[in-house]
Amino acid sequence: MSFEHALNLRVIEKHSDGVTVEFDLLPGWLNSHGVMHGGITASIADEAAWHAIETHFGYGSRKSTTTELKVNYLRPIAGNTVSARARLVRAGKTLCVAQIEISDDQKNLAAIAIVTYMLL
Repeated sequence: MSFEHALNLRVIEKHSDGVTVEFDLLPGWLNSHGVMHGGITASIADEAAWHAIETHFGYGSRKSTTTELKVNYLRPIAGNTVSARARLVRAGKTLCVAQIEISDDQKNLAAIAIVTYMLL
């Protein structure tokens, strides 16, 4: 199973400018302090951006790859589920930029990310 499928992200809402995804925070995704590992946070941002792009253009209609990803970690993430709201800031012919807000299951904003994809 590929890494992105192992995350088991689910699109729970489609918006005119993106998507909201949800993720179950399982023990294997925690760091040694018992909160979500920062690499998982970045992966959720990346996947949420991908789903926003795929929803915009149509799943499978364009191939793409991440070209840049920046995360601001605001607070540790714990609990049972994590949600990420991805907004497409720009969906161009070659580059797509998304802003992602990642929240814990108490709706506390925990991270903000900017992800850029190149359309191939």
